[in-house]
Amino acid sequence: MIEVNLLPGGDRKAARRRRFSFSPRKLREALPSGDRWSVSALIAALLALGVSAWLLLSVGGQVEELEVQTEAAVRDSIRLADVIEQSGTLQARRDSIAQRVAIIQEIDQSRYVWPHLMDEVARAIPDYAWMTQLFQVSGGNQPTVQIEGRAGTYFALTTFMENLEASPFLRGVQLVSSEQVELSGGERLVYAFVLEASAEPPPPEAIETVPLFGPSVAAPGPDNGDED
Repeated sequence: MIEVNLLPGGDRKAARRRRFSFSPRKLREALPSGDRWSVSALIAALLALGVSAWLLLSVGGQVEELEVQTEAAVRDSIRLADVIEQSGTLQARRDSIAQRVAIIQEIDQSRYVWPHLMDEVARAIPDYAWMTQLFQVSGGNQPTVQIEGRAGTYFALTTFMENLEASPFLRGVQLVSSEQVELSGGERLVYAFVLEASAEPPPPEAIETVPLFGPSVAAPGPDNGDED
C-alpha cells in the first residue's frame, strides 16, 4: 500500500528534525569490523600529524628566539672583546708608567745621597784634622765610602770618628788604617788615616724640608715707604 503525503513541506520539516552527528564510536559501529581498524589508524595518523605540526611550530618559534639570543650574545662578545682589549692596553700603559715612576723615584732618592754625605763629613771634621780624599767603595742607594785624611793628634782622629758615627746619614764607621807620616818638608809628624763608613737613610725628623716656592712678598709700593 502506497501512502502519499499531500501536505506541502512535510518532508522538509522531517528533514529539519533530523540532526547529523558524528563521533568516532558511531563511525566504528557503522562500519564493518575490517574498516574500523583502518579508520582508527587514520584518526591516529591525523592526530600524530597535528601533534607534529604543533611541535614543529613550537620548535620553530624557539629556534627563532634562540637565534635572536645568539645574535645578542655575539654582539655582547664583540663589545666585551673590545673592552678587554682596551683594558689590556691601559694595563700595559699603566705598568709602563709605574716602571718609569719607580726609576724616577729611585734616581730621586739617590741624587741627594752624596750631597748629604759630603756635608756630614765636612761638618764632622774637628780642629787639627783634614780630609784628603773621599771615594766610593760600593754602589747603590746606600753606598760605602772611604775617607782618607790627616790628623795632628790621635785625639783629633777619634773625635772625627765619633762625629761621623753621630751623623744620622752614616753608620758603621771603622778605622781601616792609621800611621804616622811626616808632612812635606819634615816639619812635624801627623796621623795618616783611612776610615770606612756606610750611608743610611736618616729618620724623617732628621730631614728639614722647605717649600720649593716660598710665599710671595709684595713689592713695596709708593705708599709703603716712610713718609718724609
